[in-house]
Amino acid sequence: MSGDRATSRRVRVQGDRPYEVVIGPGAQLELALVLDGTPRAVVVHAPPLAALAGAAVETLQTAGVAAEAVVVPDGEAAKTAEVAARAWDEFGRLGLTRSDAVVGVGGGAVTDLAGFLAATWVRGVRVVQLPTSLLGMVDAAVGGKTGINTAAGKNLVGAFHPPAAVLADTDVLAGLPEAEFRAGLAEVVKCGFIADGTILDLLEADPTGRRDTVELIERAVQVKADAVGEDLFDTGRREFLNYGHTLGHAIERVEDFGWRHGEAVAVGLVFAAELAGQAGLLSRAEVDRHRDLVGALGLPTRYAGDWARLQAVMRLDKKARGASLRFVVLDGLGNPRILADPDQAWLDAAWAAVSGGRS
Repeated sequence: MSGDRATSRRVRVQGDRPYEVVIGPGAQLELALVLDGTPRAVVVHAPPLAALAGAAVETLQTAGVAAEAVVVPDGEAAKTAEVAARAWDEFGRLGLTRSDAVVGVGGGAVTDLAGFLAATWVRGVRVVQLPTSLLGMVDAAVGGKTGINTAAGKNLVGAFHPPAAVLADTDVLAGLPEAEFRAGLAEVVKCGFIADGTILDLLEADPTGRRDTVELIERAVQVKADAVGEDLFDTGRREFLNYGHTLGHAIERVEDFGWRHGEAVAVGLVFAAELAGQAGLLSRAEVDRHRDLVGALGLPTRYAGDWARLQAVMRLDKKARGASLRFVVLDGLGNPRILADPDQAWLDAAWAAVSGGRS
């Protein structure tokens, strides 16, 4: 990893189509370089980011790329088949071909959609992601997973489509609402628990995450890059990145996406730690470290909901195998493994720990 400026970091994601994640102030200025020689590009964005998307369009046009913006709804409302169909109509109107590119400007939902649109249009065009949230920078925009939601669940329709580049411009985080920044820290601390203890140390020293933002992003992206480069299609090591997500996704679905992704994952991390404790894989101190650190980040550690419904939703999760419930758990910090079909008593005890005993 090296940067052409002291404040810029680069993480290379290996695989059949290697690419770079550029992290630091002004990273978006590399967009014209990445798409140099591209005939046409479509910049997909939600209304609140019109100014940033407009700047991207202008940058590309100045570089000789015929660029236009396509506006989609904000947040999870972007990730529907109806929105995708409207965007495909726009791509057709603009004459987008395989020589062209899609640019995703936004948080995790919009970059998920932009990647899916790029993967499916003429069976695949390049996509460059410009994530504007911490969550997008460390998770959604990196790794090539794209998708939309259906009534049956989150991200059940999608494709694996690695980006041509990810430009994580940390300048845009200054205007990110604090609650959104904290939600993104859930994916950062997840990477600390499964692979990089330094992340835990940095967040325990400064739970705001603001002091070491660039290093935290770089470390989290490196954890993801190591997994994705080895396992693009989510059949092995990459599954460990789903730590905290089995219950987290179920909470999102039951709450009709009224909870932020990171908030739901935060509860999922505590639940997974409690489950590992029940299975004798984590000590009480390690379980408590999850709850204490997640809480210190300003994220929820409890959720009281319909336990029967949550279990039913978890069985429909895209990570499930048949009707088998699978959880990523830790066999000691930094040592993730899969726990399939855990004892119901363990599940109930872990649920009691995060629900305050209400089931």
